[in-house]
Amino acid sequence: MSEIPEPICRREFDTAALVAEFPPRFYHPNKKIVYGISCPLDSVHSGRITFSRWSALELPTEVPQNAIAIESREDYFGYEPVPAGAARVEWYLNFSHYDLFCAYSGALFAQDEMQVTEHPALGSLRESLLKSDLEPLTVKDGTPTPALVAGVERRCRVAINPDASLGRPVGLYGNNFTRAKPDAIARATEPLVPPTITNVLAMEAPTGGSGRYARNEIEYILRTAYTGFVATRIESARLSASPEVVIHTGYWGCGAYGGHRTLMALLQILAARMAKLDRLVFHTGDAAGSATFNNALTVAERDLGLGTSPTPLAAVIDKLDAMAFRWGVGDGN
Repeated sequence: MSEIPEPICRREFDTAALVAEFPPRFYHPNKKIVYGISCPLDSVHSGRITFSRWSALELPTEVPQNAIAIESREDYFGYEPVPAGAARVEWYLNFSHYDLFCAYSGALFAQDEMQVTEHPALGSLRESLLKSDLEPLTVKDGTPTPALVAGVERRCRVAINPDASLGRPVGLYGNNFTRAKPDAIARATEPLVPPTITNVLAMEAPTGGSGRYARNEIEYILRTAYTGFVATRIESARLSASPEVVIHTGYWGCGAYGGHRTLMALLQILAARMAKLDRLVFHTGDAAGSATFNNALTVAERDLGLGTSPTPLAAVIDKLDAMAFRWGVGDGN
C-alpha cells in the first residue's frame, strides 16, 4: 500500500452521552439481569468511543517476510487491560453478523452477543447508528466492510464455564444462556469496577458454504481479514505513538457458520503477515483447539513457506486451494 487508506466513516462519541441518549435495549430477561448488575442506576460512564468502517482493500501481490509474533492461548478472550504507559494497542475480534450487533438484545449468547453483553455501550452504539447516517454493516453489497470500535467500556465478566454447584451444569454459552435460571445468571456475572477498556474489530466470516471451498471463497475470507487487520494498524496509530499492534482472535466463522478450523486459522495468520501486525494472539479454547492451531502453524511454515522469505500471494493461494478444504456444519449457536 503506497497510500494510507481512509475509512468509509469515522465518528467519535462521548460514552456518557451515548448511553444516556441511546440506552441499550436488552429484551431477554437474562440479558436484563446482567445489565442490571453491570450498569446499576447510579452507574457513571466515561471516556470516548470511536467508530470507523472500512472499504475492502485490494490484496497485495506478495506476502512479506516480517517478524510477527504468533502466540496461542488455550483459553477464551480475557480482555486484560494494557499496563499504563505501554506503547501497545490491543484489539479483540467480534465474530460479527453483517448487520453489526443485530442480535445483542435477544436470547442468544454466542461470541458476538456475549461481547456486547459485557460491553453494553456497544448496544448503545448500534441504537445510535440505526438513527444516523452511518450504516451498521460489516458487509455491503456482497463486499466486506469491517468495523472498528475503539475505547468501549467492559463493565462485567460473565462466567460461561460449566459449574453445577453454581447452577450452570452445561455452561452458559450459546443457547444454554437462554435456558439458565435467573439466579445462575446473577451468580455468573461479576461487575468490573472500574470498567476496563476494550478495542473491537468486527467482521463477518462467510456463511452458508458447503462442499469444497472455492478459490473465490478463500480470497474473500483473506480480503476481509486483511482489511480489518490493516484498519487496526491505522487506528492504533491514532491512539498511541508508534504502538505495538496486537490482535486477539480465535476460530472466527467456525461455530454457527461451519467454517473449517485449519483454513480459517491459516487465513488469519496469512492476513496478519500481510498487514504487518506485531502480534497475533490466537485463543484456541481447549486442547483440541490448540492441536488444530499448532497444525495450522506447521502448514503455514512447511507447506506455504510463510516467514522464510517474501512469497508471491498467488502461489500461496494456489497451495491453499489445492489442499481442498471442505466446509463443516454449524454448531447451532
